[in-house]
This record gives sequence, C-alpha cells and structure tokens, in this order.
Amino acid sequence: MSFRKAKDLTAEASCLLEKLGDSAATLKVKERQKIPAQDMPVQDPQIRAHNMEEVALGYSYEQARVEAIRCLQCAKKNCIIGCPVQIDIPGFIKEVAEGNMEKAVTIIKQTTLLPAVCGRVCPQEKQCQLHCTLGKSLKDIDQSVAIGRLERFVADWERKNNKTVVPHVGPATGKKVAVIGSGPAGLVVAADCRRAGHDVTIFEAFHKLGGVLRYGIPEFRLPNEIIDKEIETLQAMGVEIKTNFVVGRTRKLTDLLEKDGFDAAFVGTGAGLPVFMGIPGENLVGVFSANEYLTRANLMKAFEKNADTPMFVSRKVVVFGGGNVAMDASRMAMRLGAEHVAVVYRRTENEMPARKEEQEHAKEEGVEFYLLQNAKQIIGDENGRVRAVECVRYELGEADASGRRSPVEIKGSEFSMEADTVIIAVGNGSNPLISQTTPQLQVNKRGNIIVDEQQKTSMDKIFAGGDIVLGAATVILAMGEGRKSAAAINEMLAKQISTEK
Repeated sequence: MSFRKAKDLTAEASCLLEKLGDSAATLKVKERQKIPAQDMPVQDPQIRAHNMEEVALGYSYEQARVEAIRCLQCAKKNCIIGCPVQIDIPGFIKEVAEGNMEKAVTIIKQTTLLPAVCGRVCPQEKQCQLHCTLGKSLKDIDQSVAIGRLERFVADWERKNNKTVVPHVGPATGKKVAVIGSGPAGLVVAADCRRAGHDVTIFEAFHKLGGVLRYGIPEFRLPNEIIDKEIETLQAMGVEIKTNFVVGRTRKLTDLLEKDGFDAAFVGTGAGLPVFMGIPGENLVGVFSANEYLTRANLMKAFEKNADTPMFVSRKVVVFGGGNVAMDASRMAMRLGAEHVAVVYRRTENEMPARKEEQEHAKEEGVEFYLLQNAKQIIGDENGRVRAVECVRYELGEADASGRRSPVEIKGSEFSMEADTVIIAVGNGSNPLISQTTPQLQVNKRGNIIVDEQQKTSMDKIFAGGDIVLGAATVILAMGEGRKSAAAINEMLAKQISTEK
C-alpha cells in the first residue's frame, strides 16, 4: 500500500462529489459500481512507527459522502445479516450520503453505544462487508462499501461536533442489574438493560473502564479518549460505575444477588489469562505474554518516560503468533524503541488470523515477518536473560478442523535468531476468578462459562457472554453476546414485574 497524504485524498473526493452533484441520489447500480472506493488516510509510516498517535486518521466529510454514495441500498439488506449487533447499516449510510450526520448517529445508537470503537477495531471484512452486494458484484471484498470506516466517521463527527446522542431510558422498573466486567460485552449489557429502565451497576476490577478495549488494544489503534467518550454516554444514561472492585474477592458473585439486592447479574470478565507455548526457556527474563506487555504499555502507560511501571528495554524483539494481538505487540515494540522486531508465525500469510490492514500497517512500520517458522526453545545467557530463540521451519500439510492447512515440521531445519525480548501472542484463556469462587457455576474444560442459547448460566439469574464464554474472540462478537444477554435479562425481569403486579 503506497502512502498518500490526507489532503490529496480529500481533494479527489471533493472533485468527485462536485461532479456527482444532485444526481447522486438517482445513480443506477452500474454507475455506483464505477465510483472508486475511498482509501483511509493514515499517518506517514516513517513517522507513526515512533509515536503513539492514531495511525488511521479517518475519512474527511467529502470522502465519507463519496463512499456512502457507493452503497446500492439493496432491498435485501445482506450486510445486516453479518452484523452481530444488527445495526441498520443501509439506513445510516443513506443519511451519510445525503449529509445528514446527526440522523446517521441516531440510527446507529439505536443498537450500539460503541460505534467509534467498532468502526476502528472490528473485522468488518469478515462480517458486514463480507455480505456487501457491491463487493460481491465486483468480485472483490476490498471493493465492498467501507461500512466500518463510515461507522467510525459518524461517531467521530458526533464527538467533534458535541452532538452527543443519549439513548432514551425507559421508566424506572425498580429492578437492579449487576454487570461484572466493563469490556465490550459488559458495556452493551449495561446500555441495553438501562434502556429498559433497570438500575445498572458496572463492577470493574481495574481503575478504569473498558476491559480489553483499554488494556489490550494500543492507543495507535484505539485512543483511550474514544473509549472514555463512549463510556460517558453510559454515565449520562444513569449507569453506576464501581472501579477497583474485584468480584470474587471484594465481593462474591452470589452475595451481589443474595445480600446486595441485585435481581440479575451478567458476567463478562473476558479472557485475560495468558497462554504460553510450553517450550524450554519461557521462564527467562525478557519473556512476556502479549497480555502483560500490552497491559503495561496501554493501561499503565509504560511507554512514558517517567512511568511508575517502565517497560523492559529491548533491542531485538521476537513475537510468536499471527493474530491481531501479535500485530499490536510487534508494533508496540517498534514504538518503544526496538531496533528490530520480528513476527514468527508457523503458517503462511494467507492463514494469518490478523486483519489484512493490521498486517500491512505492521510491515509499513518496519516489522519483519518470518513465516512457516516457529519456536523450539528460548535460549538464555549466564544471567538467565534471553539471548536467542531456536526456531524450526515448517511446510503446510493437510487442512485442520478450522480449514487451515496444518504446519508440518521440516526435520533438521533448526536455526537460531538473536533476541533479547520474546513476546508470546498465541492466545488467552478465560479469567478463572469467578468460576473458582463460584463453584456452582458450570464451566467447560477450557474454563469458559457454559451458557444456553439465551446466555443463561447454570445458575438462576446469572448470565454470561463475551470472551469468558467464547474464549478469545472479536470485540463485535462479544458485543453480540452482550445484546443477547441483555435481551434475556430484560425479558426475565419483565416477567417478574408482571407477576408482582
């Protein structure tokens, strides 16, 4: 991807918008197909690799309108099928095309309070944009309408213009809902239960809300001020927030229901337990889980000069893994001053679970990819510090259960790579605290809470969703589970209210 300045992209869009004029609303399908997809303006790679500012700059007003005009406004709204929270995608895009940004905000916020977040970090290319009729007609998913970028634009427009839309809150019901964890699933449950008129309290173990949005995603992808703004809407709705409150330690889950008067509880404590590779040397100084590395950098501000928890100084960093977390960790290492950063992944680029955009951004910033390779052991020096990693080469064999071709080790292909820091980014396990302190709660062998089709757990009045149920998944899938959970909680409480009358 070649770098282009934001002002040049805006100038092109402005000319095209002027050319389309009043005919934009009446364009035929073939005419819309010819409108070029709008590139996302980004920081210069040479500059952004050394700062923590957001990489993607967002569409200009002109670009957003041009991109929205590309939408075919299909009678069958296939894009909504691919959206876990069921946003009225054609509805809000139509308003953007016509320049009615406030109406677009209102439409989006009927179903989600996190559009600025989802527009930045959700894998739209695997969800709503995958089903886009325009992309299918052009036989290229990259030519689909840029739904996520438009969602981001609308949310950013709302924030920059102080047009905050606070969803309607129903009449007070007298019912109380406890939300444990303030990640994407918990925030959605809090919003939807509050809309129904219930009193909602969020219990967060950390000192700031956001869960994985704050500690797991770097500010160059998702600035904290964006998270804070979205949370302000919840507070404006009347949601109560309690931080530094560890359910399972500060208070047992069952006590919230039996002693504190809550009528329902939602558990959304995420998948924050690091998973390691089980190879020799993982206990050496200089080995980090990606979870710890990113939490210290994102939440504890370890990248700042006078940080209370400064980051380990690295020259040569090796990151094992191929997902978005691996991309985040490698790009963070670049920004923390590493001279060389390598991502080692045991399959090819085609099998990488990381978003294509994140892979491209990492490469542009100087991260090197070592494919069809994996760690065999981490080698330490006489002081117990990392000095190298021993890797082995692979080739692809038959497809595994996920449909990806399995890597097969090439015998005798071992080689060493110099390193002083190793970051393990091969996944996370479910947070075990709730299940350990609530033995009645049924979990599977991976520690994920077991729920029924309505997100209800094995215990009455307790629901769960997000990564604590799914394992490490995407933000939008967690939000989708939050919506299902909130609907089930609201239905249960409505029946109670009806019975009590």
